[in-house]
Amino acid sequence: MKRILTLDGGGIRGVFSLQILARIEALFRVDRHDPNLVLAEVFDLIAGTSTGAIIATYLSWGLPVQEVVRRYDVHGPDLFTPGSILDMLRFKYRADTIAGFFKQQFAEVDGTPAKLGTALLKKLLLVVMRNGSTGGSWPITNNPLALFNDRARADCNLEFPLWQLLRASTAAPTFFPPEEIELDGRINMFMDGGMTPYNNPALIAVLTATLPRYRICWPAKREELHVISVGTGTERAKMPGKPALDINLYDHIKYIAPALLGSIAWEQDLLCRILGDCVHGAVLDREIGALEMPTLLDGCEQRFTYVRYDEPLDGTHPEIRKLPAGQIALDDCTQMGLLKKLGKEYAERHVQRQHLYPRGLDFVPCECSVTPRWE
Repeated sequence: MKRILTLDGGGIRGVFSLQILARIEALFRVDRHDPNLVLAEVFDLIAGTSTGAIIATYLSWGLPVQEVVRRYDVHGPDLFTPGSILDMLRFKYRADTIAGFFKQQFAEVDGTPAKLGTALLKKLLLVVMRNGSTGGSWPITNNPLALFNDRARADCNLEFPLWQLLRASTAAPTFFPPEEIELDGRINMFMDGGMTPYNNPALIAVLTATLPRYRICWPAKREELHVISVGTGTERAKMPGKPALDINLYDHIKYIAPALLGSIAWEQDLLCRILGDCVHGAVLDREIGALEMPTLLDGCEQRFTYVRYDEPLDGTHPEIRKLPAGQIALDDCTQMGLLKKLGKEYAERHVQRQHLYPRGLDFVPCECSVTPRWE
């Protein structure tokens, strides 16, 4: 059986998802009788978008979850370093600060920047970003068999520095400038992976692992592919409570991007529950529920098992409702303590041992594979 872990984008709200990951790691440690187990020993592919890409890279690097939490605690506020007044007319935060952080965190033993093809990544890693120059989504992996990862190519993706890919995946519009990456002798502008359909990267991770064109070719069967998807706290975009004729251009600007991002992420979750066997997930809406049963596909036709962990972190949540803004902004580092508390409470209520395995299966002691099948 192969396991995929996917991590949504959401800025500093990644602190919420880290608490969920901590409980998943703790449950696996109990099952495997190994107090030092890390998630890179359990999951065969780890995918992330934006802040999820940072966490995914840390986990693929072999770090335990609590060490990732520590680095968010220590360095999180520093990553949102305001620029000069002139710079802030264009972008809110400095790109060089976050780029320097990634260079320091993901380096080879000799201190040189690690590349996507580094041997220090212990599992398959998928990072989502958007090529703003071509308008294309870029889900990029370290799979050596992938079409654009051929070492004989002059533009081999494995040669991209990890720091640059993470800078690109986290380059949220208005927060950071796009990241310039040279492709075929031309400079391309890359931006936040949340600007693709894959801010929730669960479906693209499954397709990357199973579609023959991606050259990983894992079997797409319910008992052989298990997906755990972790969100950063949903927030439904709502128009201000004004009469329609009083809605202005600024109201529309504030509404459009969050509305599109939230709607697309919801659809990706829906598609995963239709194509897979949803072992656990919140109610999608009052009409269709959580889809925790065969839907269009019979059980034997479902392509994977699927677990979705996420919770509304907006005005519908009693703790969030108390905040002056009624929400936690993606860059509000003052709320990291609250995010940690809410994430831990959510994990204790929802993350259960049986969710770690396909429905009807349980842990059978076996040799722990740390070598992906594609090798």
